[in-house]
Amino acid sequence: MKTKDAPGALSIGRLREQYLNGETTPEAVISDIIQRANEDVEMNLWITPPTMEWIRPYLDQLNAMDRTKAPLWGIPFAIKDNIDLAGLPTTAGCPDYSFIPEEHAAVVARLIEAGAIPVGKTNLDQFATGLVGTRSPYGETHNALRPELISGGSSSGSAVAVARGHAAFALGTDTAGSGRVPAALNRLVGYKPSLGAWPTKGVVPACASLDCVTVFARNLEDALVVDSVARGLEASDPWSRMVAGPAVKLPGKIILPKHALTFFGPFADEYRHAWNASVAQWESLGIPIEYAEIELFSKAAAILYEGPWVAERWAALGGFLDAHPGAANQVTELVLRSATSAEYDATAVFQAMHDLQVYKLEARKLLQDAVLVLPTSGGTWSREQVEQDPVATNRDMGRYTNHCNLLDLCAAAVPGEDAGEQLPFGITLFALAENEGLVCGAAERFMNRGTPIGHAEPNGLNQVSAAPDREPTTLVAVCGLHMRGFPLEKQMVECRAAFIREESTAPRYQFVKLPTVPAKPGLIKLPEGGSSIRLEVWEMPLASFGRFAASIPAPLGIGKVELADGSEVPGFVCEAYAAEGAEDITASGGWRQAEA
Repeated sequence: MKTKDAPGALSIGRLREQYLNGETTPEAVISDIIQRANEDVEMNLWITPPTMEWIRPYLDQLNAMDRTKAPLWGIPFAIKDNIDLAGLPTTAGCPDYSFIPEEHAAVVARLIEAGAIPVGKTNLDQFATGLVGTRSPYGETHNALRPELISGGSSSGSAVAVARGHAAFALGTDTAGSGRVPAALNRLVGYKPSLGAWPTKGVVPACASLDCVTVFARNLEDALVVDSVARGLEASDPWSRMVAGPAVKLPGKIILPKHALTFFGPFADEYRHAWNASVAQWESLGIPIEYAEIELFSKAAAILYEGPWVAERWAALGGFLDAHPGAANQVTELVLRSATSAEYDATAVFQAMHDLQVYKLEARKLLQDAVLVLPTSGGTWSREQVEQDPVATNRDMGRYTNHCNLLDLCAAAVPGEDAGEQLPFGITLFALAENEGLVCGAAERFMNRGTPIGHAEPNGLNQVSAAPDREPTTLVAVCGLHMRGFPLEKQMVECRAAFIREESTAPRYQFVKLPTVPAKPGLIKLPEGGSSIRLEVWEMPLASFGRFAASIPAPLGIGKVELADGSEVPGFVCEAYAAEGAEDITASGGWRQAEA
């Protein structure tokens, strides 16, 4: 059963709408957040909490920004305290480790440049080692919904900050599941991009070859907005690589476990029931299902903590721990020092590498055009139960997460139906690194409970099927001033349209800049040749669509726009004659890039 969001829940889309309509201001939002942080102080979610004193400079910077072009203008976000924010301490959950960085982490800098406002540094399992949220000298982070339960870790404070309305989104990190487990336990979306897709420069390493920066958000749309800003090669980051952003589409099949799964903890039966309900939902969604053995994922997961890979954590932190006896949490140090065992010699490391390469090959064969679905967690625990057995309880939390980065997979954790009263349950969708779009498409289908992304109707619209209580809508592709952050976005809001995703056209278009005031783009389909152009897909009520289409001035109009996957949606097109006298900006790849 679903329960309501926490009071004061924030989202990027809603805040942007409120700012554009003059309903609130960033300063008012920050004031509310500071009040909530003070009210929730006993939940131990902050290490450096929000105060107006240190946030003020970021608010002042907004005055020099064009809110219509800054995609995250005024959006408050929280930062896990193993990620640098210049001028504030980075502790990694260890007071003796604390230092004050002079520069923002690369991903933080990108978000601030896009207008986002950092509001604080969040609590975590020390040195990002743990999946429970209790291994911190700054206190055990309470679950956002049931404080006697664990919050999940290691990105505990980041998840709870979003769930409690202290931020619209939050940054976490994920090496073994830290960006997914807390999402599931606090009824959030946790998006883990492919390795290297977001830079990790300015992040305290856990396992540098496996670490990812991740995002917690209330919905997938918000997570993908953050992704569009954070993603991209960072030349000074040795782990950074170019991974294309997700082009949302459905996978060819869903992979589900062939055999019964293991569930644990005081709510094992409830979690099992919730998982079975999720499986039944997948079976009803119209995507082909394949039931497969998943032993290879368990074997890969075992390498992380039950094999020599734990030595990579010791390589990053062993020198500090040797120089500062007693500085670390007792359980954390126990885990890290296990890497010094004589059995983890160079031969063991290479054997593990060779085994992992075999598992990667098997995973690549299984996941061609496919998405694997597993429970994010097979159960949860009370904070008291974790205290009584901190190692075994934590190990269970990683049962269905630890394999992900070792196998170079992307992942999205999304909420399912609650397992019980204020007891969230979630699933995680996995795909190959280059197939983030499949994860997003499948997640979208699951969360919409089978509502298709769009299908052709006799009237020529790509109408989204409506449940009995849902207003009929149509998809609309926009490529210029109606996109997020541009002046005519307010028209989309006035028509009650909602942003769905970023997309690209098929490579058959010319893109021109019309000599109008203000300048507008024109998208012209060519009989041959052409390029792919970036645009946005929105969903608009059919009741508003006619009025919207009638207001569009020539030479622009609404026609069919062919997307990269071959599908067509209604969208802005331009009559061919307008290309005469217009500037050809096809090479820019899109209006946002042309205006940058």
